[in-house]
Amino acid sequence: MLRDITLGQYYKTESVIHSLDPRVKVIGVFVYIISLFMIKVSQGYIPATVFLILIIYMSKVPPGYMVRGLKPILILMIITGLFNLFLTPGEELVHFYSLRITKEGVRMMIEMILRLAYLILGTSVMTLTTTPNQLTDAIEKLFSPLKIFRFPVHEIAMMMSIALSFIPILVDETDRIMKAQMARGADFENRNLIKKMKAMIPVLVPLFVSAFRRANDLSLAMEARCYRGGDGRTRMKPLRYKKRDVMAYIVLILYIAVIILTGKLFGQV
Repeated sequence: MLRDITLGQYYKTESVIHSLDPRVKVIGVFVYIISLFMIKVSQGYIPATVFLILIIYMSKVPPGYMVRGLKPILILMIITGLFNLFLTPGEELVHFYSLRITKEGVRMMIEMILRLAYLILGTSVMTLTTTPNQLTDAIEKLFSPLKIFRFPVHEIAMMMSIALSFIPILVDETDRIMKAQMARGADFENRNLIKKMKAMIPVLVPLFVSAFRRANDLSLAMEARCYRGGDGRTRMKPLRYKKRDVMAYIVLILYIAVIILTGKLFGQV
């Protein structure tokens, strides 16, 4: 399960999506997430699905690797789907004791699962095709107008970048600790929830100790390199928009237009 976490990992390859300006990818993810919540009719998921498939294909990230990232949230998706299935009022289809399945509940369950899956996949495309340093530069550049209000843009962007880069490191560390505990007789496959939680304590304690140690080492390394924040700092590779980035923005605008148009056309049926 731990190896299935793809958030925060970078998949190194050459593709159109990798070569885009990181600001385009950050804005693109926000636009895609907003578009998922703009969909009011089932037909709206057709352009959202086609758009996501095309982006994944253009990123040259293996689809199996991308879908693998959904496994850690599979339980959340199932619980969310069941809540929508049984608690949504409407035209009754099945009645089993006190549980009622409605036509609207089935529709809501499918849409909610699709929305969660597309949200994770869309975010994974950005993190898999963008290095943490590029993400830091993009977030700092996009939110730079907030510096007028003395908002610590650089520090926030740096913290987000470090947090993302630490995810795969902590996943590997957790996997290593669990294997060491299993070699000593620990049972992580027990179905008893209480025993399972007790078995996790010997994993969490060294994991937290390791995380704090890594954070301390990182802070010492930054101080040794005279890091004092973003004021007056320059970049070796400054961000500049190119023709392909402008084309990407045009594609985003067309995508949103299609989503809005689909909602208006099928919302009147």
